[in-house]
Amino acid sequence: MGVGHDLGMQLNRWLAADPAGLRQSRALTNRLMDALGANDGLRGPIRDLASQPLLLQVLHSQGAEQQSALASLSAQLRATYAPAVLQELLDLLEGATGQLPPPDRSAADPPAAALPTPIRLRLQLERFGPGLALAAAGALVFAWVGAELDRALFEGWGWSGGVVLVLVLALLQALSLGPLKQLKRHWPLPSAEAAQPRQAWQWLSQAWIHANDLEAILNLILLLILLGASPLQLGSVVLRYCLTALACLGLAALCAARWQITRRWSGASGAISALIALAAGLSLLHWRVFRFSSAGLEIPAWVLLLVYGALQLGWQLPRQNPDERSTALQRVLSSSWGWGLLLGLSWAVITRIRELL
Repeated sequence: MGVGHDLGMQLNRWLAADPAGLRQSRALTNRLMDALGANDGLRGPIRDLASQPLLLQVLHSQGAEQQSALASLSAQLRATYAPAVLQELLDLLEGATGQLPPPDRSAADPPAAALPTPIRLRLQLERFGPGLALAAAGALVFAWVGAELDRALFEGWGWSGGVVLVLVLALLQALSLGPLKQLKRHWPLPSAEAAQPRQAWQWLSQAWIHANDLEAILNLILLLILLGASPLQLGSVVLRYCLTALACLGLAALCAARWQITRRWSGASGAISALIALAAGLSLLHWRVFRFSSAGLEIPAWVLLLVYGALQLGWQLPRQNPDERSTALQRVLSSSWGWGLLLGLSWAVITRIRELL
């Protein structure tokens, strides 16, 4: 038995000792969060489950009413979570109520994998709609703030937009190591929470904090190389950064949901991969070497492509959940880096075609 079963048994004991104290979602959430401890992988799903009115109905009803509420809640969980997380939540319900959650009533319907691709895509986009919309709107707000700061401050100092972006990312990462450690825990977006409306804000925040400190250092160095000499204003740099990161994240999230792959997305890898792939693709299509200048060095785009790709493969190929069944290609396509690579190469082809027309 796992964490879900243990939490369910603990919840059953709380109900027997003090049922009146668990009639509010807030009190129930607080107790479950305390009992969960440092298990961050289930923190979001457990918090979301505890906030469901259906859970209170399951815990404080009997007979047919309880069975009906349990069936409805189980169906809702099955439509939201990947199998590994779902099983923990169902175990929690079984331990708390002493009843086995009913089987999936939609089993007779065609499984999602059997639906036509356009229908699957529409259903997934609907699930991710709140996060996508919030992140897109946030990109416009961030770009406006960047433009105003550039006009009021950074233009007078002679700083480029790329340098300012790197400094902001470095500052946030540094704060996440010290006074604001909670940033690193809550800002990245886990695949298990990507479709939860309550966690939509993580679509907006995930591009600004790296969960992996080594990746953060590498990405900051690469961003400085790629954007340090850019003539773009801060507003334009921030808008392109946010929208590119969002496009990579959205496509990665769709793939992770399609293949039920556990992922935790954070940082600038999608935007960086797209910039490097764009430069490398144009190098090949123009049949000449594109270079980035930094600290007196001339670095070819293809060198960055190979080095960064090798490091990212080392991070992206291992399974983050040992129980999942996925291929190496599926795991790459469930990463922001993988989609940044594909989008950058695609944009290079489009750019070259436009030049020839």
